Amino acid sequence: MEKPRQNWAGLANISFGFFGIQIGFALQNANMSRVFQSLGASLDDLPALWIAAPLTGLLVQPVIGHLSDRTWLGRFGRRRPYFVAGALLAALSLLLMPLSPVLLASALLLWTLDASLNISMEPFRAFVGDMLRKDQHTAGYAVQTAFIGVGAVVGSLFPYLLDHFGVANEAPGGGIPDTVRYSFWAGGVALFASVMWTVLTTREYSPAEQAQFGDTAETPADPAAALAARGSGPSFWWIAAGALLAVITQRFALEKEVYLLAGLLIGYGLISHIAIRLARAGRSQGMLASIVGDFSGMPPIMKRLAVVQFFSWSALFIMWINTTPIVAQRYFGSTNPDSAPFQEAGNWVGVLFSVYNGVAALAALFLLPALSKAVGKARTHMACLLAGAAGYASFFVIRDPSVLIISEIGVGIAWASILAMPYAILASSLPQAKLGIYMGLFNVFVVIPQLLVATVMGSIMKAFFPGQPIWTMAFAAGTLVIAALAMIRVQVPEDAAPAGAQA
Repeated sequence: MEKPRQNWAGLANISFGFFGIQIGFALQNANMSRVFQSLGASLDDLPALWIAAPLTGLLVQPVIGHLSDRTWLGRFGRRRPYFVAGALLAALSLLLMPLSPVLLASALLLWTLDASLNISMEPFRAFVGDMLRKDQHTAGYAVQTAFIGVGAVVGSLFPYLLDHFGVANEAPGGGIPDTVRYSFWAGGVALFASVMWTVLTTREYSPAEQAQFGDTAETPADPAAALAARGSGPSFWWIAAGALLAVITQRFALEKEVYLLAGLLIGYGLISHIAIRLARAGRSQGMLASIVGDFSGMPPIMKRLAVVQFFSWSALFIMWINTTPIVAQRYFGSTNPDSAPFQEAGNWVGVLFSVYNGVAALAALFLLPALSKAVGKARTHMACLLAGAAGYASFFVIRDPSVLIISEIGVGIAWASILAMPYAILASSLPQAKLGIYMGLFNVFVVIPQLLVATVMGSIMKAFFPGQPIWTMAFAAGTLVIAALAMIRVQVPEDAAPAGAQA
């Protein structure tokens, strides 16, 4: 017995909540550097302040994935309780963010906002797999990506449109301007409303129904058993690597954010050692042993895609942190956050971000399906990543800020593929009963590169390109090229199928 086939309205209802979630992410990505600098942060402080966002995702998504796989609250469902909880907290964070009186308050609210968005977002990835039959996975993630793109356009354009209609774009005496305040408040309302639309218009399949569909039969062998058979040697190597990095940081006076990376290495070593001990003691059903066991037992195709994700998201995080200071300095001639040109640059970055997200929405619905049908999913993703690399590299040759829209077309094509193709490739390969945890663990390879950028990029730029943020775009272009080359190792079974064999 198969799941019912969803029509386009059903596909839209399943993913409409992502429209609001991405409004929240877009407001965060396009405006938080501006907020931080408006509250007194220097350019060198930005990576450290941004650490909160990826670190929160690293901790939250595997936990939420593990819990949502094991949740069933009757008519409230399996994933939807997490949608509501995350959306409520995220909306409150967006409402409070513009009221931050000092830099520390805004940094703490960024932490809360990102945690809340991740609580809602992670189950949405698994929700597509829960609700759709396998031959609709690609369409499901394409529709989800389209909503992500449209939501990001709306979120990115808020400040620009408010400025156009006469709302103050500068705060007297410094601080957060009204264009940003009102944008965050409107975004909070839109986020909660869109998530509730999905909650109220969908009905999740019960465990009994999933069993009728045959999904629970896909459950793999307990990975914790394999974890119990492992030695603790690798755990201690992780701890040693973290300790060595801390010593190097102290010895060569690297940026203090690198200590966080060292701490994460040590922390993972300790956690994996504890998980192994728990598994050996027969306590393999606990959350810690289960998560570590699932992480070490990822399917091979997921491991190969993880490498691609690592380099793809390194480029994206470089862009989110540095685009505002790059555009302000290179195209508007200002590094002063309190100046009118700097705030004008911030609004233009919002427009640029709306362009790449709008392109992503269109590419997800029209370009990716046609291209993947013609050349396969792996080659499609490779081509799109190279388009993004060209977009980043073009910042070095473009002198007119309005022409940067062309750069954002390439970035938008890459963004669409990053959001859709890896998940379309994985969806039919992952066991349904562990879809939540595997999607959460896949996010680790979205988060780790962001942490690496936040901790290491500052030291690199300070040592080799002080006060020249434009060079971060060279790193972004290079990492996307590496990601594209890594796709050569990803073998997708459907790509080798005869023409017309795919749904």
